[in-house]
Amino acid sequence: MLNVKLDTGFNIEVEFTIPALYKRFLAWGIDILIMIAYYIVLSKVMSGVFGMSWIEHTWMVVLFGLPPFCYHLLCEIFLGGQSIGKKAVRIKVISADGGQPSISQYLIRWLFRTVDFPVWILAAIGYSSLPWWSSVFLFGGLACVLISPYSQRIGDLVAGTVLIDTRTRHSWEDTVFTELSDNYQPRYPEVMQLSDKDINTLKSIINSVSRSGDYDLSMRIAERIRTKLNLASDQDSLEFLQTLLMDYNYYSTR
Repeated sequence: MLNVKLDTGFNIEVEFTIPALYKRFLAWGIDILIMIAYYIVLSKVMSGVFGMSWIEHTWMVVLFGLPPFCYHLLCEIFLGGQSIGKKAVRIKVISADGGQPSISQYLIRWLFRTVDFPVWILAAIGYSSLPWWSSVFLFGGLACVLISPYSQRIGDLVAGTVLIDTRTRHSWEDTVFTELSDNYQPRYPEVMQLSDKDINTLKSIINSVSRSGDYDLSMRIAERIRTKLNLASDQDSLEFLQTLLMDYNYYSTR
């Protein structure tokens, strides 16, 4: 599998695994099946309610066609960079700087689906609005995935996002929130000066160090944060980072 190193918010490179191409197709196939199932069930329900095909009503086509149309955008926003298909095969969209993408990044990525997967070209060719050779543009997104260094489609390049395999980065399956005891006492209120991107990166680094034992990485990150927040701490580097994450949870939920 292809591994890439992304510069995090702390100017430290963290390694991620790019998913195999078949995983992308499998996730896409699962999502397509979900949308087909939606239309089949909806058609049966609406036929029973109205006694005729719901497709005969333009307003109903528009109304009930919106969920599949916005499916990928809504899923990635509310499921943290994953559609149901992506979650099933354990792949995820992250920002090219290693953090959680913003809503605008998800939106740009979604808008460019019409460029990466221009199925409308088939309809245009069928109605003779475009010449037959225009069909080569159907594979623009796939070609970009194959030739770009991080296997990004056009929408990813424009939005600044990357697709990663979460089987090797379990931290991306979780949120930054952790369970705290009722009597937990925070130590570093300065943690709230860090951005959401910093916190996402911090969680990833903590899990990476815990698995690999790369304490040099934790020491470098801890030193950068101490300098950035002007903190003094007697904790070791990993314990310090874990305390910061718990303190962030404490302050952000109060």
